[in-house]
Amino acid sequence: MKTLATFILLTLICFLHHSSASPDSPGFRTTGGCCMNHTQMIIPKRKVKHVVETPRGCTTKAIVITSVCDKEYCIDPDFRWAKKLLAEFEKFPDETSPRAPFNSSKCGKYRKK
Repeated sequence: MKTLATFILLTLICFLHHSSASPDSPGFRTTGGCCMNHTQMIIPKRKVKHVVETPRGCTTKAIVITSVCDKEYCIDPDFRWAKKLLAEFEKFPDETSPRAPFNSSKCGKYRKK
């Protein structure tokens, strides 16, 4: 019985470690502004704060989406949803943050003032 409990605990720890987001995880941006990999994750528009393409010097091209919680996601530039999102976001060139449906949600985490 102890062996089964230990196995389940280790499996849970491995799953949590694997699924946790870190800067080295696929789909996240590096400090140089480039993406190591990209993903086809869909982020609700109300959680999107900013959308931009990676700089030209990057080897991996991606569309970078910044959430209202300031997390950056590298999205596959060939993903139709991401292309539409970038085009819709670019309709607001003079504003730092577009109006709804973008950026209309608060970040769920607590921030000290």
